[in-house]
Amino acid sequence: MKILLMLLIVMLSVMTGPGQSRATQREEGKSMAEGEAATRIATFAGGCFWCTEADFEKVDGVAKVVSGYTGGHKENPSYMEVSSGKTGHLEAVQVHYDPSKITYQELVDFFWRHINPTDSGGQFVDRGAQYRSAIFYHDEGQKRLAEESKEALSKSGRFDKPIVTEILPFNTFYEAEEYHQDYYKRHWLKYKYYRNGSGRDLFLKRVWGKEVKSAMPKEKRGYTKPDDAALRKILSRWQYEVTQKDGTEPAFQNEYWDNKREGIYVDIVSGEPLFSSLDKFRSGTGWPSFTKPLEPDNVVEREDKSFFMRRTEVRSRLADSHLGHIFPDGPPPAGLRYCINSAALRFISKEDLEKEGYGEYVKAFEGKQQ
Repeated sequence: MKILLMLLIVMLSVMTGPGQSRATQREEGKSMAEGEAATRIATFAGGCFWCTEADFEKVDGVAKVVSGYTGGHKENPSYMEVSSGKTGHLEAVQVHYDPSKITYQELVDFFWRHINPTDSGGQFVDRGAQYRSAIFYHDEGQKRLAEESKEALSKSGRFDKPIVTEILPFNTFYEAEEYHQDYYKRHWLKYKYYRNGSGRDLFLKRVWGKEVKSAMPKEKRGYTKPDDAALRKILSRWQYEVTQKDGTEPAFQNEYWDNKREGIYVDIVSGEPLFSSLDKFRSGTGWPSFTKPLEPDNVVEREDKSFFMRRTEVRSRLADSHLGHIFPDGPPPAGLRYCINSAALRFISKEDLEKEGYGEYVKAFEGKQQ
């Protein structure tokens, strides 16, 4: 499935030329670059590296995640060579993390909760040895922790099949082509369709249930959801009715339906970044409308059968706030309209992003004119 999707992208992309090696052999604890001296490396293979990269990049304490290939015999392999299964490489990621914020043990525990460790023939829809799961240790300490964690998982009774994820010595890591890096951000719609169809999240929900969420990372800005008593005090009537009771505010009589200022929209309850003014458009409906989320991972879609209709509801991931619905009548290329209640949002202007702790979004507005 993923290979077919990538064939067209490969044909349109500039491949790494001869002599341009993408290999990295950095050892655990070695400096990555100036300003990253404390960063260490962990290497994991969990099937499709788009998914593994997306999962690990949510973890507090992780500086960055790089997709690539490791474990095989071919020097500087291409994606098509690895996906053929003939190079011996696995799709993998290198996780660059700050050990003062998160431990290697915690990364391993997170890894188990995002793969199927009983599948030796691949991961979910992606089949073949190149998609099997593995932990590549960089030193004896990592090896010991990985083996102990694997043994504990085997004895936990969580799975009724043997844990087959391999624990292997790390050798050389080849960074994947540029179009694979941050794929889930650059091509969020294609990624969403791929991930939904892969069966990964259905499996994780069935095996781990609510523990998948508990294994999710600590939020980088301390996004939290206050208890109900606190919410009743800090939210207006409409804000509480919309976010907590799945209500809908009146069209054309809400705060942001005609807001033209530049900035981002965050969850009124938790502060999770949700949408950007750069993706806002005039839909004529009387509610704020967006073509896509600012952070797809912060938005959850659910089937809504209320009022004798079949719709797709949109909720925030952490606060579980009701936001609105998605409709297939938006502008191209995606053709989607995220119809959102103003009462579920708080607007932060581009001038206040740094001050409010959302400085990473400032660049998006530099040189932009709506």
